[in-house]
Amino acid sequence: MEVIYSKEALRNIKKIPQHIRIKILYWIDFLNEIGLPAARAYKGFNDEALLGSRQGQRSVRLSKSYRLFYRELPCEHTIIIEILEVNKHDY
Repeated sequence: MEVIYSKEALRNIKKIPQHIRIKILYWIDFLNEIGLPAARAYKGFNDEALLGSRQGQRSVRLSKSYRLFYRELPCEHTIIIEILEVNKHDY
């Protein structure tokens, strides 16, 4: 599995708290350890498919306030995850 970051995600990550950055790295390690399908089924990250203008993307809750948006890119030999954005979600 390969994880890549969009330019937007890299800008976002510079602005977020350190504990959220650590949670992103934990999520990536978790993906590599158990695989994408099992990680999606894990309830702790609330991985969910998005609708509307974000159709084809998924979100993961890193904390009560922060969400990570990603998409799976098509590839024959490996799974490529592109982290699109990390932001503070307003409820």
